[in-house]
Amino acid sequence: MSPAAPLPRILVIGTGDTKCDELQFMASVIREAGGQPAMMDVSILGDPPYSPDYSKHDIAKAASTTIEAIAESGDENSAMAAMAKGASALTRRLYDDGLVDGIIVLGGSMGTDLALDVAAVLPLGVPKFVVSTIAYSHLIPPERIAPDLMMILWAGGLYGLNSICRSVLSQACGAVVGAAKHGTKPDRERPLVGITSLGSSCLKYMKYLRPELEKRGYDVAVFHSTGMGGRAYEAIAAKGDFAAVFDFCIQEVSNHHYSSVVTSGPDRLENAGRAGIPQLVAPGAVDMVDLQAWQELPAIFADRPYHAHNRLIGSVTTSPEGRRKVARLIGEKLKRADAKVAFLLPTEGLQEWDKPEEPLHDPEGLDAFIDEMRRAVPPSVTLREIDAHINAPAFSAAALAIFDQWVAEGVIPEGRP
Repeated sequence: MSPAAPLPRILVIGTGDTKCDELQFMASVIREAGGQPAMMDVSILGDPPYSPDYSKHDIAKAASTTIEAIAESGDENSAMAAMAKGASALTRRLYDDGLVDGIIVLGGSMGTDLALDVAAVLPLGVPKFVVSTIAYSHLIPPERIAPDLMMILWAGGLYGLNSICRSVLSQACGAVVGAAKHGTKPDRERPLVGITSLGSSCLKYMKYLRPELEKRGYDVAVFHSTGMGGRAYEAIAAKGDFAAVFDFCIQEVSNHHYSSVVTSGPDRLENAGRAGIPQLVAPGAVDMVDLQAWQELPAIFADRPYHAHNRLIGSVTTSPEGRRKVARLIGEKLKRADAKVAFLLPTEGLQEWDKPEEPLHDPEGLDAFIDEMRRAVPPSVTLREIDAHINAPAFSAAALAIFDQWVAEGVIPEGRP
């Protein structure tokens, strides 16, 4: 940002009746860092000792109600949900009007609940920072986390300012101002293609596909399908921001089915189809379930082959019957798509560790999955069997040929070199 550029406008959101000192300190840090704070008060019962730029009455109005009606509900959960609705609607309107360049929200569990809704309504690339007493907690469901949300633990500051609290708040405010000043927003000049994968030690097709797609004039984003990566992919797909997708690692579908914490939510493999985005889908690594490597294996997987990828994450193979269940689940999800879908089925293996002499090699399980998948793919989806491993060049070449055909047919917009 040049010296003559306007100061970035940072929306500071919190309950001013109970966190007045903290919020005013944050505003002062934002000013010192070269930002322009705007205060949004989401209090319900009390009033802050300062005049917010956006009051609780403005919030209630944006939720099509009044603060009196919200307060009289008698239930703090429904009351804060109403405030979250209003804060989200007002924040989005302010952003659309060019009055917000970034947001920072302060809160405990209640404030964090509201913050997740507010962050979710803003586009990718708008700085979003949450200072929370439950940052990174398992209380926060992955599906509610905005793809580019930044978060820091509000340590030692639940009630009043102290040296620890000042340190945390000043870091957070400096971060959101810096992001608003220097962050590069996504470039929309070229059509965006999404690819899902794991690291190249497990899946390798993106090494071939990405340069080929870029030659054709597409912007390519590869998402790491380890829970949060899939969540980011689904959030962008839900907004219709992809021109097309190569959703080739749908392991998170299997993870969620088996209640793994490495989940991207129940709507994995659904949002692109719902948004009318053309999809090329393949079952990369869907024969595995990811688990924390630092915990004991659940009893259901105790006798299954296991591969420790590192000290954080390990993978266990599912049984033949388990793979049949996942195949049927995939078919049900594909059936709901409102755009063209091709399902690519590599018959020689779904991930690197399933090759002969590798720890997760399981011909019986692979055969069961392929057999069930042939029946599960709905008539609305084109099934293309490829007699190759998913990591073989022949698989990627076949996928790219379908993509090129769809571009020629006008199903996918042409790239812009």
